[in-house]
Amino acid sequence: MTSDVVTLDRNEKLVVADDVMRLGRIRHLPIVDEQGKLAGIVSQRDLFHSGLMKALGYGSHAQHNVLDMLAVKEAMRDEVVTTAPTTPLVQAAKLMLERKIGCLVVMDGDKIAGILTEGDFVKLVAEG
Repeated sequence: MTSDVVTLDRNEKLVVADDVMRLGRIRHLPIVDEQGKLAGIVSQRDLFHSGLMKALGYGSHAQHNVLDMLAVKEAMRDEVVTTAPTTPLVQAAKLMLERKIGCLVVMDGDKIAGILTEGDFVKLVAEG
């Protein structure tokens, strides 16, 4: 689990999410509301439209302009699959497989405690 979780406000522009994810090499970005509560999640897959825009002939400047016009809340998924810090890793892995998702947001009550990703499982196996 990664406990130092990068989050964005749901009213932030998609261009910021794209930059944060690209520069931080982050594939999943929890989104919070004005009170700092989990409101949704954005993945690289949710931002695929920038690749679609490129395929349709938009240049990088046009892609940037489109992403700058849209708020994160317009692309995020607001149904987030979460888990608790005490959940056994086997159970968390099964949940990710069943739901076909790449991460679980780890919640301690109503606070984001971390994020558990496929990469965390790969790291565990590689180091074990």
